[in-house]
Amino acid sequence: MHPNNRWRCVPIILILLALRTALAQGTFADYQRAQQFLPGNLRHIAYLADVNPHWIEKTSRFWYRKASPGGSEFILVDAEHNTSAPAFDHARLATALSSAAKQEFSSTDLPFREFEFVEEGKGIRFSLDSAEWTCSFVSYECKSNPGEAKHSNEELSPNKRWAAFVRDHNLFLRDVSTGTELQLTQDGARGWDYATPLPSLRVMVDQGTEDVRQSPAVFWAPDSSKLVSYRIDSRNSGRFTSLQFVPPNQLRPKAFTYVYPLPGEVLAKAEPIIFEVQSGRRIDIKSASIELPFQDGPGFEWFPDSKSFYYDYDERGYKAKELRVVDASTGEEKVLVREQADPYLDPGQTLFRFVKGTGEILWSSERDGWNHLYLYGKNGQSQNQITQGHWVVQQIEHIDEAGRRVYFSASGVEKDEDPYQTHLYRTGFDGKGLQLLTPENANHSINFSPDGNYFIDAYSRPDLPDKVLLRRAKDGSEVRVLEESDPSPLAKLGWKAPEPFHGKAADGTTDLYGLIWRPSNFDAAKRYPIVEFVYTGPQSFFVPKTYNTFWLQSMSELGFVVVMVDGRGTAGRSRAFHLFSYRNLGGAFEDHVAMIKQMASRYPYMDIDRVGIFGTSAGGYGAAHAMLAFPDFYKVGVSTSGDHDARLDKAWWNEVYQGYPVQDDYVEQSNVTMASRLKGHLLIEHGDIDDNVHPVETMRFVDALMKANKDFDMLLVPNMFHGESGEHALYLVRRRWDYFVQHLLGVTPPVNFEIKEDRDARAPRRRRR
Repeated sequence: MHPNNRWRCVPIILILLALRTALAQGTFADYQRAQQFLPGNLRHIAYLADVNPHWIEKTSRFWYRKASPGGSEFILVDAEHNTSAPAFDHARLATALSSAAKQEFSSTDLPFREFEFVEEGKGIRFSLDSAEWTCSFVSYECKSNPGEAKHSNEELSPNKRWAAFVRDHNLFLRDVSTGTELQLTQDGARGWDYATPLPSLRVMVDQGTEDVRQSPAVFWAPDSSKLVSYRIDSRNSGRFTSLQFVPPNQLRPKAFTYVYPLPGEVLAKAEPIIFEVQSGRRIDIKSASIELPFQDGPGFEWFPDSKSFYYDYDERGYKAKELRVVDASTGEEKVLVREQADPYLDPGQTLFRFVKGTGEILWSSERDGWNHLYLYGKNGQSQNQITQGHWVVQQIEHIDEAGRRVYFSASGVEKDEDPYQTHLYRTGFDGKGLQLLTPENANHSINFSPDGNYFIDAYSRPDLPDKVLLRRAKDGSEVRVLEESDPSPLAKLGWKAPEPFHGKAADGTTDLYGLIWRPSNFDAAKRYPIVEFVYTGPQSFFVPKTYNTFWLQSMSELGFVVVMVDGRGTAGRSRAFHLFSYRNLGGAFEDHVAMIKQMASRYPYMDIDRVGIFGTSAGGYGAAHAMLAFPDFYKVGVSTSGDHDARLDKAWWNEVYQGYPVQDDYVEQSNVTMASRLKGHLLIEHGDIDDNVHPVETMRFVDALMKANKDFDMLLVPNMFHGESGEHALYLVRRRWDYFVQHLLGVTPPVNFEIKEDRDARAPRRRRR
């Protein structure tokens, strides 16, 4: 090269370096900005309205805790008188409690989140440091009452006279006033216990033993004369053993063995039993034992007269549901309502409520192709269909017995709206007079007062800040605004709301809905890799419909366009839409690929050649499965706590949604079976003490990848339950960020960036199955 030409190249090199800096993504600054949008940190920047009402007895008065960047306070609201004010003098209470507890407490950060009013509203009671405390509003004195702490292994009768407990696998009663004990059973044994729910691994790990202490499974009659419980036979049930590699205060690993039935296996069985308290007489319920497709145990609800109780029973594989009523004096049982369907009934879609005054039953069913309400007489006779149309009842919110009307949440009724958005409606038991009570174009979450005269309506959209109203039940009219989110601090950060996206499924006709997040420093002239957050479980839908979606914004800040899609097979739409996933859990991703291609076609800055995916649980299965099913489309993935092989996952979930009995589709759609198809970069994460999906599923998948000679990355995380949890959670978030920055952006991530988040301030997130 001629010397003069060499110097001419210098400006070009400098320009290219400057351009590279200007287009930089995945930088230290991006990580810092992403960190701001984590939920725990965002709470210190912006106020996001959140009202969790605690109704006071059967009135229209309630309190809630307001958490804002400046601290927290408790608000008391009287709906009838339209007043709202601090529930007490926070400063005086903090001073009194600090003095009594000999600790320093702030008026804006009191050491409790819940309380109950006592002394006719002139004081409160709460728990602190394993003791009960009472603070008077008259004198503002606080006193601890250590003896009043509830015994966690006892269940008191409604009249507080009797305490039920389990000792040596048998059920006992203790007279609270005298201490006299009455042994109700004699033949309890390990694996064939009385009043003992099947414990989860989490309980065992928390207590450090397989012989856990837990409240007895007893269900008291309202008049305290009887109780119903059960005896579970788990002697022939399948079990898993989990190894906690780094237990506290111990060098050797600790093993825990627990009941964990797999699809098609023999299930534990619960035998319901009634006990009369005074006589100790045992009354066996005249019914076959109840099969338990996972852990815990069955539940029962008494009628107010204490003469009978009811429970719902699901046939294996959820082919049918029965509402059963039991005569408590004889143990005689009858089926009031039986609903069956082929291939299954979704337990999350089938719900019921009694009309207490008449004994009638409101029952939901997808029998006409959409989830709707039906009325049954007190003897179980079918009366009429209450709601109908191409829309979905989501929840019964309140029953007006006197007016013979039902208030319910439903989606898909309003035209020209996202069909998943939920509104509150009212209609007569005869199906006449349907009325919309929450007209705003948004997703509405409802909470009724016990007296039925008022309800709290929290509404928002991903692109509409939260607003929480107190409304009148009679017509939905507004009483007052309780809280509103303040988006102005977010605007100063450059944040813009995610964009709702409407497209078509892979069939070219079915409407699908998604969301698109862009970084706050978004530049349409750049090309952005696409990262999909995935969850395809058929028990619900998952694309957010509310304002608080910021944890995915944090991912976008690194230099990605982040997307979510609800494909066919998820809930919230028609039964035909829902059934697409039956025996086809692995077949959902053709819709996701189709939707992402449509997004990229509309927005050229979305780089369709650089697509990544991540998810947890069924989303962990999905992230890996998408890479195996579409190895030329999804280039990078992070799979956390994935249920990679349904044959090794819990019976209940898989027998419902993959199918029962177990067939070849379990094998065909397993990630283990498809491991040889992997092409891209895959990071697999699993916790050693995962209490939901056993790490054996990941190890089977890893074994198959190794046998197929595939490169992948893996993190087996100590002391992690399900999902990115525990003391290493933020480390895993950082590793996930790094993985996409390195392999999708092609950038070296900041070395050992330490994510900081105030996890105590995090907004609650919905637990995955």
